Amino acid sequence: MGDNNNVNLPPGFRFYPTDEELVVHFLQRKANLLPCHPDVIPDLELYPYDPWELHGRALAEGKQWYYYSRRTQNRVTSNGHWMPMGMEEPVITSSSNKRVGMKKYYVFHVGEAPDAGNTTNWIMQEYRLLDSASSSRSSRRRSQPKPDHSKWVICRVYERDNDDDDDDGDGTELSCLDEVFLSLDDLDEISLPN
Repeated sequence: MGDNNNVNLPPGFRFYPTDEELVVHFLQRKANLLPCHPDVIPDLELYPYDPWELHGRALAEGKQWYYYSRRTQNRVTSNGHWMPMGMEEPVITSSSNKRVGMKKYYVFHVGEAPDAGNTTNWIMQEYRLLDSASSSRSSRRRSQPKPDHSKWVICRVYERDNDDDDDDGDGTELSCLDEVFLSLDDLDEISLPN
């Protein structure tokens, strides 16, 4: 991307990629130094910015921000740090059920690491390639010195609503139809006996 990190999509376009699309169509191309069209996701170093400072720096779509960053163990910002939640999950292709990457969740805490600090509602999903996926194409060119591009990740950051505490925490939103069906299940549970 150019120097202008204030990324805007053309009118009518929305950026709602699946996990598979983020890994296969964006991250693999970035790691292998291939062009990505459209080139809409900016490079951003993770640690200087708190999550509420991403607006205007990362690709914003709705209440989510996307950016490339280098994979690092240091996830500390000026006001807090990102702490991992749970285990890594595989990213699987829909067509061949092949594992192409991994996804890990982090939650932002205000305060200094390693102290837990105050937990916020800010969630980050960090996507990485499998170790062999990022080096397979570039390993064919042995005559040129190969920079290590396997350390790229894509991050999706969003602020979870306070009323999301009772969901499964996977960062997905329910559609209106899903909510209708869930409310019907609730009605079945509370219906009066005959």
